[in-house]
Amino acid sequence: MPATIGHFGSRDIVARKGDRPSTCCLLLQGYLCWTADGESQQQITSLHVPGDVPDLQSISAPQLQFDLTAFGPVVVAFVPHRFFREVNESSARLARALSLLMLTDVWCLRNWICNLATRDALARVAHLLCELTVRLQAVGQARDLRFLSPFTQTDLAAACAISAVHANRTIQELRRRRLLQWTSRTIEITDWGGLARLAGFQPDYLGLRKPPLPTTKDFLPAITELRA
Repeated sequence: MPATIGHFGSRDIVARKGDRPSTCCLLLQGYLCWTADGESQQQITSLHVPGDVPDLQSISAPQLQFDLTAFGPVVVAFVPHRFFREVNESSARLARALSLLMLTDVWCLRNWICNLATRDALARVAHLLCELTVRLQAVGQARDLRFLSPFTQTDLAAACAISAVHANRTIQELRRRRLLQWTSRTIEITDWGGLARLAGFQPDYLGLRKPPLPTTKDFLPAITELRA
């Protein structure tokens, strides 16, 4: 795979709205997010972890609609569009894999919208943290349910469409319920089952063959037995 390696600092714009890139960005280290400027605060519309190609759609729709922003220091590989086009033409299996990557982005976006529209602040934050944990586990970066946080509490507010003050209170409530610990830049999930139940989290939309962690369905028999 031909690539040029790029290093970016926190809050750097990796790809800017209105750009027409000739490469896609393969995230190697750190976190990236798509951001849009709102009236009162910047809105985060998706979050990406190592292994993601967040701008794969730019092969077909080259003009970017949002800014691709670094959360903390990141390392990316810029891979020419022509490479993906050649792969798409030469291998049916890889063409399907690339299609599934783009479909997963669509599914994640729909779930993101649902999260904002139908859940209260506590469940929104819980769901976002569940998703992030599962995605990081899938690439070997959330061992023991502990990982480096991509968020400040202001970032968390922007991702969940709540105020920074509300985000702070929500984190304190999750701590009070002993569902997680958030120390400096490290998040540790201390009660995965409780967090997944609170969020109503099901990872089907992530397109993983086998989710690395139990989900809400796995706790239903125990809950039913307890109620009986």
